[in-house]
Amino acid sequence: MPPQEPIAGLPKPLISAVRRLLRPFVRLLIAKGVGLAALTELLKEAYVDVALNEFPVDGKKQTDSRVSLLTGVHRKDVKRLRERPTEKMAAPRSIGLGAQIVSRWLGSKTTTDKKGQPLPLPRKADSSGVPSFDSLVSGISKDMRPRALLDEWLRLGVAHIDDDGRVVLNKFAFVPEKGFEEKAFYFGRNIHDHLAATAHNLLEEGNPKLERSVHYTGLSDESAAVLAQAAERTGMKALLEMNRLALELSEKDKGRATSTRRINFGLYFFDGAANFNNLRPDSEAPGENVTDKESGI
Repeated sequence: MPPQEPIAGLPKPLISAVRRLLRPFVRLLIAKGVGLAALTELLKEAYVDVALNEFPVDGKKQTDSRVSLLTGVHRKDVKRLRERPTEKMAAPRSIGLGAQIVSRWLGSKTTTDKKGQPLPLPRKADSSGVPSFDSLVSGISKDMRPRALLDEWLRLGVAHIDDDGRVVLNKFAFVPEKGFEEKAFYFGRNIHDHLAATAHNLLEEGNPKLERSVHYTGLSDESAAVLAQAAERTGMKALLEMNRLALELSEKDKGRATSTRRINFGLYFFDGAANFNNLRPDSEAPGENVTDKESGI
């Protein structure tokens, strides 16, 4: 009798979904030289950590045996991982400070025009009455030299200097065009939050969290390009509105004992082949006809 597959008997819709979401993740790992052994170690660490912190037994100590039973991780590995210090993912300094400055730049009426677009800022205060880049940085942190931060932004492609010597945001958000460390941080945080919201909904843990998308197939390259531009335009409008409201509320909540929550409201746009799984052109996902048109919200 052949051995039973590890996934046999598990919820098929969930397994199918995990197969799909793993493909781009594994593609990234292979491209960056991260093999299965390293990923397996990370998965073991995650299983042990989640079991310890999110599946406790009231009034009882979490034993290695119970964690092993919950996760399938060998008891020796559970013991080893419990004793190893946990490495927390800290935001690079350029991101922590940079994101705050961009949020203030985009959320303040003194640094945006009538349409809510960010104004180019002079490096230092002048007679225009517009706040300077240096004053914006100093208003967030006295420890960071504005020139040093500007140099980093220029390196990352976050901003540029125009012909008048003013600082101009390249995009209406803190989106580094260069800098792997910065991109990796956003990858970890944003994908975590998106998955956490979806997992919350699948597990039916209280009121559903916002998790929606507009999806269509059967589109031409030209139509996809039009939709990409529309997504950028309408999406940024929503993000700017959320940023202004969040900035206003965060100012009101400063110093309150109940100010312990964080939020993340995101947008994404994907444009690719009609075959959702990105398999070879001569193959299809089981039971999935890639020629069928699909649409919905």
